[in-house]
Amino acid sequence: MSIDILSSVAIMSPRKRLLVPVSSRRKAADDYFPFNLLPVECQLHVFSFLNEVDKCSCALVCLSWSCLVRSWKLWRVADYSRRGVFHLGQERLLVSNREFERWKSWVHHYTHHLISRHASLLTLKASFDLGDRCHKWGELLSHLLDNIHCRDLSHLDLNWTCTLLEPLDLGIHSCGSHQDSITKMDQVTNFQELLSKLTHSCPRITKMRLHFDWSDFSVFLLTQFQQLRILELKSFWVFKGVTPSALQTLTKSLPNLKSLTLNILVPLRNLGISYTLESLSLEFLDVSPSKGLVLSCLKLPALREFRAKKISLGITLDRRTRLRIQSRWPCLYHVLREGTPKLQALNNERLLPTWREESYGELSALLEQSCYCVQHLDSWLW
Repeated sequence: MSIDILSSVAIMSPRKRLLVPVSSRRKAADDYFPFNLLPVECQLHVFSFLNEVDKCSCALVCLSWSCLVRSWKLWRVADYSRRGVFHLGQERLLVSNREFERWKSWVHHYTHHLISRHASLLTLKASFDLGDRCHKWGELLSHLLDNIHCRDLSHLDLNWTCTLLEPLDLGIHSCGSHQDSITKMDQVTNFQELLSKLTHSCPRITKMRLHFDWSDFSVFLLTQFQQLRILELKSFWVFKGVTPSALQTLTKSLPNLKSLTLNILVPLRNLGISYTLESLSLEFLDVSPSKGLVLSCLKLPALREFRAKKISLGITLDRRTRLRIQSRWPCLYHVLREGTPKLQALNNERLLPTWREESYGELSALLEQSCYCVQHLDSWLW
């Protein structure tokens, strides 16, 4: 009897192993993915989708992953502004001295980290006051560029007029308008030194976003970036004017420029000056952030979209003075009709195919928003 029981157990046991243990082993085998057996380039491609914090976390998993994360191919972006992303919309924020020191320490550690990884940058984003003689942010950026591979840098986003975070006691060191003027001069000098270094170290930049002082030397340096396709220039100082020749020289000297955004504040002493833009390649032009910028002539045969906005300067003029100034300016409609043969959109509105032959209601409304001529601006408030 006992022999029959044992034989029946021996017969049934293989069936039990098929139903439970083998299926579980098969499931475990299906869940296993041999990541380390992939080619190194594939592994690096997977890691490239991670942010900087996650990459550093992966480096703690094992020795092979740590070696992968150290590859220069994974460090293509230097973003000094990412610690301040929770303050969206603010270029400058006053913080406690302790928080500022922590942020400054992070900046220096981050720079050392990029250098030790032999980073090969494609993108550089930073916001530092280059006129700050105490913290010498310009030297930090120069040190970074000297010790990494930046020949392939294609995107530069630089605010050199203010530091992302500033300590609360910043106001103690302010000494009035004279000190402010000295600071502005230091900012321009250090910006030009950095821009000069970029012309030699990063000649392949195609996208640039920065504040600009519009001095002749700065314009010359900017024209050295012959691969520029997208350019956004912000105003530097309300008292710093822009000469018509500087603006025309810039647009004419960049043969590959496709998109240009200008934020220019025309000083009151320059009220009445108009500007000419000339470019064979420009397809998108946005001057809507500018104040007091009047265009008298456009030579833009490739332009397809144009944006402009008439922004009040907050001053009052008597009718005689206003008419004397406006008499120098042509209507924007005539400027566009004569200088932009391929224009298709104005202020995000699609133009009718016959807009050059005659104006129409919607186009007149758009001109009321953007033109400074006598016909479209009849007000004592500017």
